[in-house]
Amino acid sequence: MGFFNRLKKGLKKTKDTITERIDKVLVSFGKIDEELFEELEEILITSDVGIDASMKIIENLKKRVKEDRIINPQEVKELLKRELTSILSNGEAQLNLETKPSVILVVGVNGVGKTTSIGKIASMLKSQGKRIILAAGDTFRAAAIDQLEIWSERVGAELIKHSEGSDPAAVVFDAIQAVKARNADVLICDTAGRLHTKKNLMEELKKIFRIIDRELPNASREVLLVLDATTGQNAISQAKTFSETADVTGIVLTKLDGTAKGGIIIALASSLNMPVKFIGIGEQIDDLQRFDAKEFADALFS
Repeated sequence: MGFFNRLKKGLKKTKDTITERIDKVLVSFGKIDEELFEELEEILITSDVGIDASMKIIENLKKRVKEDRIINPQEVKELLKRELTSILSNGEAQLNLETKPSVILVVGVNGVGKTTSIGKIASMLKSQGKRIILAAGDTFRAAAIDQLEIWSERVGAELIKHSEGSDPAAVVFDAIQAVKARNADVLICDTAGRLHTKKNLMEELKKIFRIIDRELPNASREVLLVLDATTGQNAISQAKTFSETADVTGIVLTKLDGTAKGGIIIALASSLNMPVKFIGIGEQIDDLQRFDAKEFADALFS
């Protein structure tokens, strides 16, 4: 099964919540009026697109309908698809790995699929012929170090680790020295699954950034925030909190196949200046893929 078909299958719950309900509404209306727009707005809001994003989408939709003099409700669906594609195209979805070495820091709370995402991204870059080194910066949980070690062996990437409870910044420092010594292409750093209410853990993250600034000042850097699509609007609050501490360059949205509220991806793209760079739609190693706004919208509305 190709990725597009897997994407369609992975988005089934979201399709049932958004697209099928939109189809029913458009069929039931004989004309385009204010009530139709209210129905569409309600569908978007209840699908975790968010109030602000939903209102913005509907306002743009009204404007387009008026400008194009559209009178058939069925034509609204294609306009809505284009509007969502435009919102989801916010920012550059490709990773910025122009320098050798480049650095990817991966942040996010526990349980969102952070370590698994690191393994899958490492596998993707390894398949492109890049030499990868992983840094086990989540030293607060022994399980996180063990899990990353399993992934490093599976992918064929060197792992730099210290014992549980060690200073995460020291792990990153040693990993940077290894990258320089081995002439590696990319360093991927795991970080502790910080609960966004714990200020001391956020301070630890800032310490890691300072070490990278000092040791690799000219390196391309990506800060990827991993979010769990099944948490709905809570993902928005996590994104806002992390962006206050870290210069987040992109989002990895996992577990899209496990939720009916995949509309959260639209809320994230609309309300935050952060492009979605990867989406996860399953457990397989290749089920984490680079995000393509048009492909996503096509799968959602297919």
